[in-house]
Amino acid sequence: MVGSFMTMFRATKPWPFQPSQADPVTPLAQPLGTQATPPVLPPIEELISSRLEKEEPRFLEERKRMLIQDLMGRDITDVAVLRAMGRVPRQEFVRPEDVDLAYADHPLPIGYNQTISQPYIVALMTQLARPRPNSRALDVGTGSGYQAAVLAEICKEVYSIEIVQPLAESAAKRLADLGYTNITVRHGDGYRGWPEHAPFDVIIVAAAPDHIPQPLVDQLAPGGRLVIPVGRFFQQLMVVEKLPDGSVRHIPSIPVSFVPMTGEAEKMR
Repeated sequence: MVGSFMTMFRATKPWPFQPSQADPVTPLAQPLGTQATPPVLPPIEELISSRLEKEEPRFLEERKRMLIQDLMGRDITDVAVLRAMGRVPRQEFVRPEDVDLAYADHPLPIGYNQTISQPYIVALMTQLARPRPNSRALDVGTGSGYQAAVLAEICKEVYSIEIVQPLAESAAKRLADLGYTNITVRHGDGYRGWPEHAPFDVIIVAAAPDHIPQPLVDQLAPGGRLVIPVGRFFQQLMVVEKLPDGSVRHIPSIPVSFVPMTGEAEKMR
């Protein structure tokens, strides 16, 4: 229940997701990943670090290239997101045979018909969710654990759900071995979220239902953001923002192609 196929293009006209009249769509003044006035970014050396005690220099160089070319070279400008992407050792989250491709800007298979999303999509979804140091985050579709790790570099707490049990178990071990003490992983269906730990300031979903699950919207804290791909044959990345009065607004982003959300989401089609 994780991963995306590579997004190869930008949309000039977003796919027309249709919300209810109570959930208005907010039009975009500029591409969703951007800011009206780009911030002044720190030197690249300040954005690159290593979570590992010892790491091959080639991987540090690959992360640097990824930040410069695939993230900063596009529309990723959130410094916290860039620092997180510059710190998480992506090579630890891919299959051994794919280590040399760990920082290529495309998804990679992780088994069980699932993928690890391309770095740009992970960074974009994280930036759109606007995580902060005191945030509580829900990651639906753990996969190999990469998105959870990126969130954990920024957020106070991360709760991650994976419907494929072997992936949930291996991700939990991987994240623990990397020293992430602020991530809790469980095996389960993420359609209904994780109500025991709600509300969440950030919810990121790495699989596409054909509608936005209401339980996830209900579990958003006021001011919180849900970032989710929506659709079947044609998918669009959507941001659902809960306003202080409890109402929500939908903000469309780019076309994407994620694996379908399984479990209860299939029954609700």
